[in-house]
Amino acid sequence: MQTMFGNYLKSSSPRHTEIYELKITKHGSLPFDHLAKHQEESLINANDDGFYHKISDPPIFYGQNSRFNLPRPFDCLYLVKVPAFVVLWFYKPRQPKVFYKIPIHDFINERETCGRKSLREERAMKIGKALYIHGK
Repeated sequence: MQTMFGNYLKSSSPRHTEIYELKITKHGSLPFDHLAKHQEESLINANDDGFYHKISDPPIFYGQNSRFNLPRPFDCLYLVKVPAFVVLWFYKPRQPKVFYKIPIHDFINERETCGRKSLREERAMKIGKALYIHGK
């Protein structure tokens, strides 16, 4: 999912900065608790008042071959008022790939008001934006 969504973003070139938490389910619904508390808090903070993140440095030990570690683009970042989304994929084999981009506050509102423990694809269609992903 990460690679497909990354390729989608590169080809569609968003007009402004956004952040995403990606979730996949092979069932007809995604339990709301699959969005971890720390993920929810980070998305809310970046969307609203501000979020600091230090990008981890790869461990380097004497004699370690670090060729598999990608170079870090920079050390840290601080995000303020950056639109934050939960992106869901209701995976179905051999079917078109449709991801649903749901604003974090809409995702939380749905969890708090729907009376269910999970989000069904039908509701994701209504509260999110459908993204049609091509490729493998």
